[in-house]
Amino acid sequence: MDKFRPTILRKHISTLGEQFRKMREDANLSLKEVASQTKIDFSLLAKIERNQRQATKEQVRQIAFFYNIDEKNLLKELLSDQLAYKMIEEKADVDVFKVAEEKIEYLKANKNGK
Repeated sequence: MDKFRPTILRKHISTLGEQFRKMREDANLSLKEVASQTKIDFSLLAKIERNQRQATKEQVRQIAFFYNIDEKNLLKELLSDQLAYKMIEEKADVDVFKVAEEKIEYLKANKNGK
């Protein structure tokens, strides 16, 4: 089977699962075909596409390999989904991101001081 090179566009906000579905539909593939080729359980992949489950890093890698696209961009999308869901779950204010950004800079600057 030929590899597909769908384009992930960030013109509008979407979850990683929604992006998976769009890539699949753009390639005119069935859920069954993608599940079979990526070795991701059919029902699990369906739940990921419907935002009922979050993908794992390994599943993201499998999708990236299957579509021959940059894994790094998909992993960035995965992390942003995880952060967004955690913020909603904790009912946290977006100011938390500013504090986290400062801590990241602090930790990067002091990582050699362990």
